[in-house]
Amino acid sequence: MKDDFFKYQAQTTPHPLAVEISHANGSYIYDTSGGKHLDFVAGVSACTLGHCHPRVISAIKNQVDKYLHVMVYGEYIQQPAVALTKLLSENLPEQLNTTYLVNSGTEAIEGSLKLSRRATGRSEILYAVNAYHGNTMGSMSVMGFEERKNAFKPLVPDCFPITFNNESDLSQITTNTAAVILETIQGGAGFIQSENDYLLKVRKRCDETGTLLILDEIQPGFGRTGKLFAFEHFGIVPDILVMGKGMASGMPIGAFTASREVMTLLQDNPKLGHITTFGGNPVIASAALATLQELTETDIIEQTLEKEQLFRKLLKHPKIKEVRGKGLMLAAILDSPEVATQVILSCKEHGLILFWLLFEGRALRITPPLTITTSEIEAGCEILLKVLNGLENQ
Repeated sequence: MKDDFFKYQAQTTPHPLAVEISHANGSYIYDTSGGKHLDFVAGVSACTLGHCHPRVISAIKNQVDKYLHVMVYGEYIQQPAVALTKLLSENLPEQLNTTYLVNSGTEAIEGSLKLSRRATGRSEILYAVNAYHGNTMGSMSVMGFEERKNAFKPLVPDCFPITFNNESDLSQITTNTAAVILETIQGGAGFIQSENDYLLKVRKRCDETGTLLILDEIQPGFGRTGKLFAFEHFGIVPDILVMGKGMASGMPIGAFTASREVMTLLQDNPKLGHITTFGGNPVIASAALATLQELTETDIIEQTLEKEQLFRKLLKHPKIKEVRGKGLMLAAILDSPEVATQVILSCKEHGLILFWLLFEGRALRITPPLTITTSEIEAGCEILLKVLNGLENQ
Protein backbone atom coordinates (compact mmCIF):
# COMPACT_ATOMS: atom_id res chain seq x y z
CA MET A 1 0.00 0.00 0.00
CA LYS A 2 2.88 2.39 0.72
CA ASP A 3 4.19 2.00 -2.84
CA ASP A 4 0.73 2.78 -4.22
CA PHE A 5 0.43 5.76 -1.89
CA PHE A 6 3.54 7.35 -3.37
CA LYS A 7 2.72 6.30 -6.92
CA TYR A 8 -0.94 7.26 -7.26
CA GLN A 9 -1.83 9.80 -4.54
CA ALA A 10 -0.70 13.40 -4.94
CA GLN A 11 1.65 14.48 -2.15
CA THR A 12 1.93 17.80 -0.31
CA THR A 13 5.59 17.50 0.73
CA PRO A 14 8.63 15.51 -0.43
CA HIS A 15 8.68 13.54 2.83
CA PRO A 16 5.21 12.66 4.23
CA LEU A 17 5.10 10.71 7.50
CA ALA A 18 3.53 7.78 5.60
CA VAL A 19 2.12 5.88 8.59
CA GLU A 20 -0.16 3.12 7.27
CA ILE A 21 -3.43 3.43 9.20
CA SER A 22 -5.43 0.42 10.35
CA HIS A 23 -8.02 2.05 12.63
CA ALA A 24 -8.46 4.77 15.25
CA ASN A 25 -10.43 5.08 18.45
CA GLY A 26 -10.58 7.68 21.19
CA SER A 27 -7.16 9.29 21.58
CA TYR A 28 -5.28 6.59 19.67
CA ILE A 29 -4.42 5.78 16.06
CA TYR A 30 -3.32 2.24 15.17
CA ASP A 31 -1.10 1.33 12.22
CA THR A 32 -1.14 -1.82 10.09
CA SER A 33 1.90 -3.17 11.93
CA GLY A 34 0.07 -3.19 15.24
CA GLY A 35 1.60 0.04 16.48
CA LYS A 36 -0.42 2.24 18.85
CA HIS A 37 0.00 6.02 18.61
CA LEU A 38 -1.27 8.47 21.23
CA ASP A 39 -2.68 11.39 19.24
CA PHE A 40 -1.69 14.86 20.47
CA VAL A 41 -2.74 16.44 17.14
CA ALA A 42 -6.34 15.27 16.49
CA GLY A 43 -6.10 15.52 12.72
CA VAL A 44 -4.75 19.09 13.07
CA SER A 45 -7.55 20.11 15.47
CA ALA A 46 -10.27 18.40 13.42
CA CYS A 47 -11.17 15.43 15.63
CA THR A 48 -12.75 17.41 18.45
CA LEU A 49 -14.30 14.42 20.22
CA GLY A 50 -11.48 12.04 19.37
CA HIS A 51 -11.60 9.22 16.87
CA CYS A 52 -14.90 7.43 16.26
CA HIS A 53 -16.82 9.02 19.12
CA PRO A 54 -19.93 6.85 19.68
CA ARG A 55 -22.40 9.74 19.44
CA VAL A 56 -20.91 10.95 16.16
CA ILE A 57 -20.70 7.46 14.65
CA SER A 58 -24.31 6.77 15.62
CA ALA A 59 -25.49 10.02 14.02
CA ILE A 60 -23.61 9.21 10.80
CA LYS A 61 -24.99 5.67 10.60
CA ASN A 62 -28.55 6.80 11.30
CA GLN A 63 -28.40 9.37 8.52
CA VAL A 64 -26.76 7.02 6.00
CA ASP A 65 -29.79 4.76 6.27
CA LYS A 66 -32.13 7.65 5.36
CA TYR A 67 -30.54 9.54 2.47
CA LEU A 68 -27.22 10.94 1.27
CA HIS A 69 -26.94 13.87 -1.13
CA VAL A 70 -30.29 14.85 -2.66
CA MET A 71 -29.99 18.39 -4.05
CA VAL A 72 -27.60 21.30 -4.41
CA TYR A 73 -27.21 23.35 -1.22
CA GLY A 74 -30.10 25.51 -0.12
CA GLU A 75 -32.89 24.07 -2.28
CA TYR A 76 -34.28 21.23 -0.19
CA ILE A 77 -35.06 21.28 3.54
CA GLN A 78 -32.82 18.67 5.19
CA GLN A 79 -33.27 18.16 8.92
CA PRO A 80 -29.61 17.73 9.94
CA ALA A 81 -28.54 21.02 8.35
CA VAL A 82 -31.52 22.94 9.73
CA ALA A 83 -31.00 21.53 13.24
CA LEU A 84 -27.26 22.31 13.11
CA THR A 85 -27.68 25.92 12.03
CA LYS A 86 -30.44 26.45 14.60
CA LEU A 87 -28.31 25.07 17.42
CA LEU A 88 -25.39 27.25 16.33
CA SER A 89 -27.62 30.32 16.46
CA GLU A 90 -28.83 29.38 19.94
CA ASN A 91 -25.23 29.26 21.16
CA LEU A 92 -23.95 32.43 19.47
CA PRO A 93 -24.60 36.14 20.08
CA GLU A 94 -27.95 37.35 18.78
CA GLN A 95 -26.56 39.04 15.65
CA LEU A 96 -24.78 35.86 14.53
CA ASN A 97 -27.94 34.02 13.60
CA THR A 98 -27.63 32.77 10.00
CA THR A 99 -25.13 30.17 8.88
CA TYR A 100 -24.00 29.09 5.42
CA LEU A 101 -22.66 25.50 5.44
CA VAL A 102 -19.83 24.64 3.06
CA ASN A 103 -17.26 21.90 2.54
CA SER A 104 -14.12 23.24 4.23
CA GLY A 105 -12.61 26.10 6.17
CA THR A 106 -10.99 27.62 3.12
CA GLU A 107 -14.32 27.66 1.25
CA ALA A 108 -15.87 29.39 4.25
CA ILE A 109 -13.13 32.03 4.03
CA GLU A 110 -13.87 32.50 0.33
CA GLY A 111 -17.56 32.96 1.10
CA SER A 112 -16.88 35.43 3.89
CA LEU A 113 -14.60 37.57 1.71
CA LYS A 114 -17.21 37.67 -1.04
CA LEU A 115 -19.91 38.55 1.48
CA SER A 116 -17.87 41.42 2.94
CA ARG A 117 -17.39 42.98 -0.49
CA ARG A 118 -21.06 42.49 -1.35
CA ALA A 119 -22.22 44.01 1.94
CA THR A 120 -19.99 47.09 1.88
CA GLY A 121 -19.58 47.79 -1.83
CA ARG A 122 -15.84 48.10 -1.14
CA SER A 123 -12.94 45.99 -2.38
CA GLU A 124 -10.08 46.43 0.10
CA ILE A 125 -9.35 43.55 2.47
CA LEU A 126 -6.83 43.80 5.32
CA TYR A 127 -5.22 40.70 6.81
CA ALA A 128 -2.45 39.97 9.30
CA VAL A 129 1.19 39.22 8.71
CA ASN A 130 1.78 35.47 9.24
CA ALA A 131 -1.94 34.78 8.89
CA TYR A 132 -3.16 31.49 7.50
CA HIS A 133 -6.74 31.16 6.25
CA GLY A 134 -6.47 28.36 3.70
CA ASN A 135 -4.89 27.60 0.34
CA THR A 136 -7.41 28.44 -2.37
CA MET A 137 -6.74 31.58 -4.38
CA GLY A 138 -8.87 33.94 -2.31
CA SER A 139 -7.71 32.51 1.00
CA MET A 140 -4.11 32.61 -0.16
CA SER A 141 -4.57 36.27 -1.07
CA VAL A 142 -5.03 36.98 2.65
CA MET A 143 -2.22 34.65 3.73
CA GLY A 144 0.44 36.66 5.52
CA PHE A 145 3.46 34.70 4.31
CA GLU A 146 4.78 36.05 1.03
CA GLU A 147 7.23 33.22 0.37
CA ARG A 148 4.37 30.73 0.10
CA LYS A 149 2.31 33.04 -2.13
CA ASN A 150 4.89 34.04 -4.71
CA ALA A 151 4.64 30.91 -6.84
CA PHE A 152 0.91 31.48 -7.41
CA LYS A 153 0.72 35.21 -8.07
CA PRO A 154 -1.10 37.23 -9.24
CA LEU A 155 -3.71 36.66 -6.57
CA VAL A 156 -6.89 38.57 -5.67
CA PRO A 157 -6.15 42.33 -5.78
CA ASP A 158 -6.70 44.95 -3.05
CA CYS A 159 -5.57 42.70 -0.19
CA PHE A 160 -3.04 44.32 2.16
CA PRO A 161 -1.23 43.20 5.33
CA ILE A 162 -1.26 44.70 8.81
CA THR A 163 0.66 43.41 11.82
CA PHE A 164 -1.23 41.45 14.46
CA ASN A 165 -1.15 43.21 17.86
CA ASN A 166 0.27 46.41 16.30
CA GLU A 167 -2.15 49.18 17.18
CA SER A 168 -0.50 51.75 14.93
CA ASP A 169 -1.54 49.71 11.89
CA LEU A 170 -5.21 50.19 12.76
CA SER A 171 -5.11 53.55 10.99
CA GLN A 172 -4.95 51.53 7.75
CA ILE A 173 -8.59 50.55 8.36
CA THR A 174 -10.50 53.25 6.49
CA THR A 175 -13.81 53.88 4.74
CA ASN A 176 -12.27 52.09 1.74
CA THR A 177 -11.90 48.84 3.71
CA ALA A 178 -14.52 46.15 3.14
CA ALA A 179 -13.21 43.83 5.83
CA VAL A 180 -10.46 43.07 8.27
CA ILE A 181 -9.91 39.33 8.51
CA LEU A 182 -8.04 37.97 11.51
CA GLU A 183 -7.55 34.67 13.25
CA THR A 184 -8.84 35.13 16.79
CA ILE A 185 -5.70 33.25 17.83
CA GLN A 186 -3.05 33.16 15.12
CA GLY A 187 -2.48 29.50 14.24
CA GLY A 188 0.34 29.02 11.75
CA ALA A 189 2.25 31.93 13.30
CA GLY A 190 2.66 29.99 16.53
CA PHE A 191 -0.63 30.21 18.47
CA ILE A 192 -0.32 33.95 19.11
CA GLN A 193 -3.02 35.59 21.24
CA SER A 194 -4.08 39.22 21.12
CA GLU A 195 -2.55 41.60 23.65
CA ASN A 196 -3.57 44.90 25.27
CA ASP A 197 -7.21 44.60 24.13
CA TYR A 198 -6.04 44.54 20.52
CA LEU A 199 -9.15 42.79 19.21
CA LEU A 200 -11.39 45.25 21.04
CA LYS A 201 -9.50 48.10 19.37
CA VAL A 202 -9.86 46.44 15.96
CA ARG A 203 -13.59 46.08 16.60
CA LYS A 204 -13.86 49.77 17.53
CA ARG A 205 -11.97 50.92 14.43
CA CYS A 206 -14.11 48.72 12.19
CA ASP A 207 -17.25 50.24 13.71
CA GLU A 208 -15.91 53.74 13.11
CA THR A 209 -15.24 53.08 9.42
CA GLY A 210 -18.17 50.80 8.54
CA THR A 211 -15.76 47.91 7.99
CA LEU A 212 -16.77 44.31 8.61
CA LEU A 213 -14.70 42.25 11.04
CA ILE A 214 -14.22 38.64 9.95
CA LEU A 215 -12.87 36.32 12.63
CA ASP A 216 -11.38 33.02 11.50
CA GLU A 217 -12.10 30.41 14.18
CA ILE A 218 -11.32 27.41 12.00
CA GLN A 219 -8.70 26.24 14.51
CA PRO A 220 -9.81 27.59 17.92
CA GLY A 221 -13.54 27.10 17.40
CA PHE A 222 -15.82 24.39 18.75
CA GLY A 223 -14.54 24.40 22.30
CA ARG A 224 -10.81 24.11 21.82
CA THR A 225 -9.92 27.20 23.88
CA GLY A 226 -12.32 26.65 26.78
CA LYS A 227 -15.19 28.56 25.18
CA LEU A 228 -17.30 27.40 22.26
CA PHE A 229 -15.55 30.12 20.22
CA ALA A 230 -12.38 31.97 21.18
CA PHE A 231 -13.80 35.44 20.56
CA GLU A 232 -15.87 34.93 23.72
CA HIS A 233 -12.65 35.32 25.73
CA PHE A 234 -12.02 38.79 24.33
CA GLY A 235 -15.32 40.60 24.78
CA ILE A 236 -16.06 41.17 21.09
CA VAL A 237 -18.42 39.87 18.43
CA PRO A 238 -17.39 39.63 14.76
CA ASP A 239 -19.62 40.58 11.85
CA ILE A 240 -18.76 37.30 10.14
CA LEU A 241 -17.61 34.19 12.00
CA VAL A 242 -15.73 31.50 10.06
CA MET A 243 -15.47 27.93 11.31
CA GLY A 244 -14.34 24.53 10.07
CA LYS A 245 -11.92 21.78 11.18
CA GLY A 246 -13.39 20.59 14.50
CA MET A 247 -17.06 21.14 13.62
CA ALA A 248 -17.82 17.54 12.70
CA SER A 249 -15.23 15.51 14.64
CA GLY A 250 -13.26 14.46 11.57
CA MET A 251 -15.74 14.92 8.73
CA PRO A 252 -15.06 17.60 6.07
CA ILE A 253 -17.03 20.77 6.74
CA GLY A 254 -16.84 24.55 7.01
CA ALA A 255 -19.28 27.36 7.67
CA PHE A 256 -19.59 31.11 7.94
CA THR A 257 -22.13 32.89 10.10
CA ALA A 258 -23.44 36.46 9.99
CA SER A 259 -26.66 38.35 10.60
CA ARG A 260 -29.72 37.49 8.56
CA GLU A 261 -29.59 40.99 7.05
CA VAL A 262 -26.05 40.55 5.76
CA MET A 263 -26.36 36.92 4.70
CA THR A 264 -29.43 37.53 2.53
CA LEU A 265 -27.21 39.61 0.23
CA LEU A 266 -25.98 36.32 -1.26
CA GLN A 267 -29.53 35.43 -2.36
CA ASP A 268 -30.12 38.06 -5.01
CA ASN A 269 -28.45 40.64 -7.28
CA PRO A 270 -26.99 38.28 -8.29
CA LYS A 271 -28.81 35.12 -7.34
CA LEU A 272 -26.49 32.29 -6.31
CA GLY A 273 -24.02 34.80 -4.82
CA HIS A 274 -22.37 31.77 -3.30
CA ILE A 275 -23.22 28.22 -4.28
CA THR A 276 -21.95 24.80 -3.28
CA THR A 277 -23.13 21.36 -4.32
CA PHE A 278 -22.18 19.40 -1.21
CA GLY A 279 -22.28 22.06 1.51
CA GLY A 280 -24.73 21.02 4.23
CA ASN A 281 -24.40 17.37 3.24
CA PRO A 282 -26.81 15.52 5.56
CA VAL A 283 -24.31 12.91 6.74
CA ILE A 284 -21.69 15.52 7.58
CA ALA A 285 -24.27 17.88 9.10
CA SER A 286 -25.41 14.98 11.30
CA ALA A 287 -21.84 14.51 12.54
CA ALA A 288 -21.51 18.24 13.21
CA LEU A 289 -24.84 18.36 15.02
CA ALA A 290 -23.85 15.43 17.24
CA THR A 291 -20.52 17.12 17.97
CA LEU A 292 -22.15 20.42 18.91
CA GLN A 293 -24.75 18.65 21.07
CA GLU A 294 -22.04 16.75 22.92
CA LEU A 295 -20.07 19.94 23.52
CA THR A 296 -23.03 21.96 24.74
CA GLU A 297 -24.69 19.24 26.84
CA THR A 298 -21.58 18.13 28.76
CA ASP A 299 -18.67 19.77 30.60
CA ILE A 300 -16.09 18.85 27.93
CA ILE A 301 -15.40 22.51 27.11
CA GLU A 302 -14.97 23.43 30.77
CA GLN A 303 -12.51 20.56 31.22
CA THR A 304 -10.38 21.98 28.41
CA LEU A 305 -8.97 24.73 30.62
CA GLU A 306 -8.19 22.25 33.39
CA LYS A 307 -6.36 20.05 30.88
CA GLU A 308 -4.42 23.07 29.66
CA GLN A 309 -3.15 23.64 33.19
CA LEU A 310 -2.05 20.01 33.43
CA PHE A 311 -0.08 20.35 30.19
CA ARG A 312 1.54 23.53 31.45
CA LYS A 313 2.43 21.87 34.74
CA LEU A 314 3.99 18.84 33.05
CA LEU A 315 5.77 20.50 30.14
CA LYS A 316 8.68 21.89 32.12
CA HIS A 317 12.05 21.32 30.45
CA PRO A 318 15.13 23.40 29.60
CA LYS A 319 14.50 22.89 25.89
CA ILE A 320 10.90 24.17 26.13
CA LYS A 321 11.23 27.96 26.00
CA GLU A 322 7.51 28.64 26.41
CA VAL A 323 4.09 27.08 25.92
CA ARG A 324 1.80 29.30 23.86
CA GLY A 325 -1.92 29.15 23.25
CA LYS A 326 -5.10 28.58 25.19
CA GLY A 327 -7.09 25.53 26.21
CA LEU A 328 -6.06 22.56 24.08
CA MET A 329 -4.65 24.78 21.33
CA LEU A 330 -1.07 24.73 22.58
CA ALA A 331 2.37 25.05 21.06
CA ALA A 332 5.58 24.16 22.88
CA ILE A 333 8.37 26.38 21.54
CA LEU A 334 11.83 24.78 21.34
CA ASP A 335 15.32 26.08 20.51
CA SER A 336 15.17 25.75 16.74
CA PRO A 337 13.22 24.26 13.83
CA GLU A 338 15.81 21.50 13.60
CA VAL A 339 15.25 20.48 17.22
CA ALA A 340 11.48 20.60 16.76
CA THR A 341 11.65 18.29 13.75
CA GLN A 342 13.95 15.90 15.60
CA VAL A 343 11.53 15.76 18.53
CA ILE A 344 8.44 15.25 16.36
CA LEU A 345 10.04 12.38 14.44
CA SER A 346 11.48 10.77 17.57
CA CYS A 347 8.16 10.98 19.41
CA LYS A 348 6.52 9.31 16.42
CA GLU A 349 8.86 6.34 16.92
CA HIS A 350 7.91 6.23 20.61
CA GLY A 351 4.16 6.17 20.00
CA LEU A 352 3.29 9.87 20.37
CA ILE A 353 1.91 11.97 17.52
CA LEU A 354 3.00 15.62 17.44
CA PHE A 355 3.14 17.90 14.41
CA TRP A 356 4.53 21.16 13.05
CA LEU A 357 3.02 24.62 12.67
CA LEU A 358 3.12 26.29 9.26
CA PHE A 359 5.23 29.38 9.92
CA GLU A 360 6.74 28.89 13.39
CA GLY A 361 9.35 26.20 12.83
CA ARG A 362 10.32 25.93 16.51
CA ALA A 363 6.84 24.84 17.58
CA LEU A 364 5.46 21.46 18.57
CA ARG A 365 1.71 21.41 17.87
CA ILE A 366 -0.24 20.06 20.85
CA THR A 367 -3.91 19.97 19.89
CA PRO A 368 -5.28 16.66 21.19
CA PRO A 369 -8.93 15.62 21.17
CA LEU A 370 -10.92 17.53 23.77
CA THR A 371 -11.88 14.14 25.18
CA ILE A 372 -8.29 13.22 26.04
CA THR A 373 -8.00 11.90 29.60
CA THR A 374 -5.69 13.03 32.38
CA SER A 375 -3.80 9.75 32.26
CA GLU A 376 -3.33 10.08 28.49
CA ILE A 377 -1.98 13.61 28.90
CA GLU A 378 0.45 12.35 31.53
CA ALA A 379 1.54 9.42 29.34
CA GLY A 380 2.12 11.62 26.30
CA CYS A 381 4.03 14.26 28.22
CA GLU A 382 6.21 11.54 29.74
CA ILE A 383 7.17 10.38 26.22
CA LEU A 384 7.89 13.94 25.12
CA LEU A 385 10.05 14.68 28.16
CA LYS A 386 12.00 11.44 27.68
CA VAL A 387 12.73 12.41 24.09
CA LEU A 388 13.83 15.89 25.19
CA ASN A 389 16.05 14.36 27.90
CA GLY A 390 17.62 12.16 25.24
CA LEU A 391 18.53 15.26 23.25
CA GLU A 392 19.99 16.86 26.37
CA ASN A 393 22.26 13.87 26.84
CA GLN A 394 23.55 13.79 23.28
